This record gives sequence, structure tokens and C-alpha cells, in this order.
Amino acid sequence: MEVIKIDNVYKSFKVYYDKGSTFKERILFKNRNRHELHKVLKGINLNINKGEVVGLIGENGSGKSTLLKLMTKIIYPDKGKITIYGKISSLLELGAGFHPDMTGRENIYTNASIFGLTKKEIDSRLNKIIEFSELGDFIDNPVRTYSSGMYMRLAFSVAINVDAEILLVDEILAVGDASFQAKCFKKMQEIKNQGTTIVIVSHDLMSIEKLCDKAVWIDEGYKKTESKPHDAIAQYLDKIMNKEDVKYENKVEESREDEEDNKNIKLQNKDENRTGNKKLEITSVKMIDLETNSEKYNFKTENGVKIIIDYIRNDREVVDTVVGIGIFRNDGINCYGTNTYIDNKEKLKVKDNGVIEVTIDKIQLIEGEYTLDIALHEEYGTPYDYIRRIRTFNIYSTVKDTGVFRIEHKFSIK
Repeated sequence: MEVIKIDNVYKSFKVYYDKGSTFKERILFKNRNRHELHKVLKGINLNINKGEVVGLIGENGSGKSTLLKLMTKIIYPDKGKITIYGKISSLLELGAGFHPDMTGRENIYTNASIFGLTKKEIDSRLNKIIEFSELGDFIDNPVRTYSSGMYMRLAFSVAINVDAEILLVDEILAVGDASFQAKCFKKMQEIKNQGTTIVIVSHDLMSIEKLCDKAVWIDEGYKKTESKPHDAIAQYLDKIMNKEDVKYENKVEESREDEEDNKNIKLQNKDENRTGNKKLEITSVKMIDLETNSEKYNFKTENGVKIIIDYIRNDREVVDTVVGIGIFRNDGINCYGTNTYIDNKEKLKVKDNGVIEVTIDKIQLIEGEYTLDIALHEEYGTPYDYIRRIRTFNIYSTVKDTGVFRIEHKFSIK
């Protein structure tokens, strides 16, 4: 059964360049009222059934919170229609109506009345709200004496104890310390199990995947995807990472324009990052995504990666080299290191200039930022050229396991 129907909804806002702040200024300086129309939502269609939990994901400014406010009727669409069947409670602005000089207990009555509860209903829930907030004796102190965490905990406790058929939530799952956040998440699970329809806006993709039945990716005002959370999040992350790659490519192009005689990005040549006698010299290092066969520095955990190392030989007496790589997390943890001699007791024959390729079928690193070391050296370790932190790259994943590597595994019960 449908409880929320969003039919071809458009919403725009006027953005003023220099709007007069007083009536006099608006009359005397009419030119100050120049503005442009910022289109936030562009033809959104979405149907949500009773008992569904739906996550809205997307970048800042994509229109997620605007869509939520349209559902609450705080604002109205320019075009299209939103139909709601059922009683709505919204967790958009926690603490709306709180007065700093009133106690926490007094503010519970004020805040809960905004959600439509009568005094009798608030009386019956008062102890439950106070207990959930974990404020103890502080409940009878003025709210102005609360820390920001205590303030948010009280506000969330009020909002979450309002009975509603439809609950709209905007970026408020990360409230208080870790234990209270876990408590909030458990409470949301309980509300879900009671059959309440929930719409959540959040950048916490792990919570979206755990809590939601489906996710809707909104991008620049358009609905791009409506699917299982895992699939929608993967598409959203792909777009984010591709944007980062475009930024990188632009930097490369700027570097090429600045140094026309250098076809590759100039390598770091600081003493603290580079050692060796330069009998063999690394001239460039690139990372290639095997899935797209393109230069990238943002990879999924399951991606294959090829490292391409260009070199020149400055000493003709050098006929072979050991090639080594090292991968470090941004906190300095050594995640992996190997070389051709460790692999198969092999040294690679070299020419005056050439290319060395290292292929990794699945990079399998946990989400985070990493750096790459490259070394060309003699059999017993004397470096020809050893460059630390030659490349920085990012790993992202829809699976939020922890550690360094993602080890292939499966669970079973016998």
C-alpha cells in the first residue's frame, strides 16, 4: 500500500546577489534585487509503500533535504504533487523550540508539543524520554548549561518517542557518543520492525545499507537510481570517484601545459623521498584500472590494478634489476611489499629505456588512502632509484569491514 506518492516534482529557489535588507533599501536600490533561479529538484518521481525504509543519498546540494522538507510541507513544490497518507513525524531540526533558560524537563513539554503531543501524552512518556536521553539529574538544569552532545541527545529522545506512521529523518543518526549512537540505531530498528514507514537522508552509507530496504540516489536534482541500497551506493560512489579522477586529470593537464618538455608528471625528487645512485632512473609511474584500462587513482576494493613504471638506463654496465613495490596506508602502516627476487628469484633484464609493468588482479585493500613506493635495486639491496610515496591513491568499498586487506571468505553453520 502506497503511503507517499511523489509525482513529477520540481522545486527552485531564488538566489539574490545583493538583496536589500530593509524596506527603504528595496525601494531606493531596486537593482539590488537581481537574482537567479536555482533549480534544486527536476522532475522527481517516487513511490514509497507502507513499512518501507528508504534512504536518500547524494552529494551536498543535490536536493535530498529539500525533498524531505517538501514531504513535511514546510515548503511546497513549484510543479508536481506530493501525496501523503498517514501521520508524519519529522526529525529535521533537532531542538527546535528549545529555550536555553528552561530546564531539560520543561523543554521536553515545549518540544513535544511542536510534534503534536498533548500534555497528557507527554506526561505518559516523560520518564521514557528522560531515561532514553541518559541525562539523569541534569534534566532539571537549564539547557544553556548542557554540552552540545547533551542537547542533541535530549532533542533526539523527544523526537524518537513521538508515535507516527511516517518518520522523516535528516542527518541525525550520529548523535552523542558511540554508545548513544548505537542506542539510537537500535531504536530506529525497533521503529522499523513496528511497521513505521521511514525516509532517511544521510551521508552515513553504512547506516543506509544496514537500515534501508531501498536507496534513492539523487544527483543534481534528478533521480538517478532507485534500487537495493548496495547497488545504489555502488553507483553513487563510482560517480564520486570518477569526479576525483577528473580532478586528477586536470592537474595532469595543467602540469603538461606548465612543462611542455615533460610528457609525464614530474616525480618527487626531494632527498627525504628519493634515494639511489641513478644508474637506473625512474621517469614516471602510472596506475591503470584494469576494468576501464584508464589511468586512475581511485579504485574499488575488488578492482584490478596495473602499475606502469617508465625508466632510463644511465649506466650501460647495468644489465638487470630487481623491481620492488611497497604499499603504505596514510597512517604509515606497511600494508604490503614484494619484489621480483622474492617472487621467483628473478632479476629483470634492462635496456637503455623501457617499461616495467606490475599487475594486481584484485587489489583487495580496505577502504582508505594509501601511498605507493617503487624501487629499482641490485640483487643485494643497493638502490639504483628508490622513490617513497611516489603516488597517493584511494580505495573505496560498499563493504565496511576493517583492517588492512579484504580476505576472501564465507560464513556457514553446520
